[in-house]
Amino acid sequence: MAFPQLRHPPPQPGAPLLVRLMRLAILSFVGMALLSLALALALFGLQMTLSDRIVPGVSIGEVDIGGLTQPQAADALAKQYGALETVVYTFRDGDRSWTATAAELGLSLPAEALVERAYAIGHSDDARGSLRQQAEAWLSGAALPLTFVFDESKALGYLRELAGEIKRERQDASLILDGINASVGPGLSGRELDLEATMDSLSALVLARTGETEIALVVHESPPRSWNVMEAAAQVTTALSSPLQLIGSLPNGDLLAPWILTREQILAGLSVTLSGAGDKRRYEVSVDLSAFASYLATLSPNLSKPSAEGRFDFDPATGQLNPISPATEGRRLDVAETIRRLEAAVFDPVNRRVVMYFETLQPRYPAGISAAELGITELVAEATTYYWGSWQNRRSNIALGAGKLHGIIIAPGEEFSFNQHLGDISPEAGYLEGSVILGGATVTGIGGGICQVSTTMFRAAFSGGYAITERNSHGYRVGYYEYAGAGPGLDAAIWQPDVDLRFQNNTPHHLLIESSFLGAQDALQFRVYSSPHWRTVVEAPIIRDIISAPPEEYIEADDLAPGQIRQIDYSADGADVLVYRNVYDTAGSLVRRDQLFTHYLPWQAVFEVAPGDPRLDVKADAEEDGIAPVGVAG
Repeated sequence: MAFPQLRHPPPQPGAPLLVRLMRLAILSFVGMALLSLALALALFGLQMTLSDRIVPGVSIGEVDIGGLTQPQAADALAKQYGALETVVYTFRDGDRSWTATAAELGLSLPAEALVERAYAIGHSDDARGSLRQQAEAWLSGAALPLTFVFDESKALGYLRELAGEIKRERQDASLILDGINASVGPGLSGRELDLEATMDSLSALVLARTGETEIALVVHESPPRSWNVMEAAAQVTTALSSPLQLIGSLPNGDLLAPWILTREQILAGLSVTLSGAGDKRRYEVSVDLSAFASYLATLSPNLSKPSAEGRFDFDPATGQLNPISPATEGRRLDVAETIRRLEAAVFDPVNRRVVMYFETLQPRYPAGISAAELGITELVAEATTYYWGSWQNRRSNIALGAGKLHGIIIAPGEEFSFNQHLGDISPEAGYLEGSVILGGATVTGIGGGICQVSTTMFRAAFSGGYAITERNSHGYRVGYYEYAGAGPGLDAAIWQPDVDLRFQNNTPHHLLIESSFLGAQDALQFRVYSSPHWRTVVEAPIIRDIISAPPEEYIEADDLAPGQIRQIDYSADGADVLVYRNVYDTAGSLVRRDQLFTHYLPWQAVFEVAPGDPRLDVKADAEEDGIAPVGVAG
């Protein structure tokens, strides 16, 4: 098909230049349009090509990942830097070490995240912005930093496990006793991992990636506390270094064999304690030897000696006391102080000998004491009894017993004991055989006649108004005590050790007892000197319920010849006797009225006769009739 030819209008004058210019403009425009189209097509093609790839020119660290897909880029990063996760780090604590990889410590390469950031360059929803980013990356490059992720919680967990292995409780120095040997346990330092400081070092080293892989653990040590353990150990060593010796003597000065306190015995009483708190704690080493107090207490009576009071006469003319025997000091084993000295010597490295400690017992009435100090001014009571017809042994015993009580001072409120002041009635004390009442009969025994001494002393105390705290009568009325018109009911029997005569000085003044053995008059006298405190009137005895004495009794004696007879007991009627004592004060007012009651049994006369004496049949007949002699302990 042919197209009609076009005809151009005829050229006008000057038109060719304009036409050429217009043609050039059109051609330029068309060229520009075609070029833009080509560029647009090229850019479109590039966008299509980079839709799943990273823009060229993008790099992470030293790895160029431009044009790679994200998985490709992640693989490239892993190949280049993944080995950093396997780097082995060494932790050291002295000679000990532990190892862990970077990954185990929480270091990881976040490849996907890094690639994701790289891919985002030039792939935003803003087309112009994306083109600009792509162009800049292509022309100038886009380098992203290589970053690692460090999970500190994972590293901290690993360090906590190390802390458990490193941790050690402090063991303070200690004192060790092994038998009788002492030693010092030096203890151990406490150790604890400083998690915060070690974590700071680990973080800085891992993240810096300098290639250094050894980490010194930060460990805090607390040294053992020793307080005064060395001093305490020295004390224990001294205490157990050798036995102790306890030295003592008898009251006469004779030395006793040393008592040895062994090291084992010392150890048994040794005690080591830790007292106080914090830095002020101390070992206290002490010893308690009180377990030996009972043993020493058993020794005390034989090692001690009572003080001896001075004995005095009162001179009524001068009102002074005249010493008749000096007072002497006594001593008593002080068990507590001896134990204390033993305990002190335990820690003495040199002197291991201890002398028993005796407390000095001072007499209350030493030489030089005056009657005025004691309130002794005049005679306040006296009593006299007679021993007519007594045989010589009885007289000797009376004289000896009376002398034991002469010159004794009794303090206000103090109780007088006849047996205590008299001492033992024994042959060793000088007493002789005499008649005594025993088991319902008068028999021969040591100390016959002493009851006359106690009876006379009782009468003086009774007439002086003093409080009688113990008085025992004889089983029957004894004729000696009713001589010179004295009535019954004022006798006092003693029998050691159980039967005593006691009275109390119930006045505010001391009293002095004096005795006189008046041999020419067959009399015994006791006098009491003090200050007048009251006046006493003793009424005549009231005798009632009299029972006649039993018939005479005859007993056989092999040492008697036929026709000989010897009386060994005397008859006495039984009776109940009342004696009243009226005590008046110095103004004459009655203070009290005391009653003294005595029950006497009827007592039969007893005679000894030779074997075959017809009077012995009387006894046999009586026994057949059921009649038995009556008797009491006297």
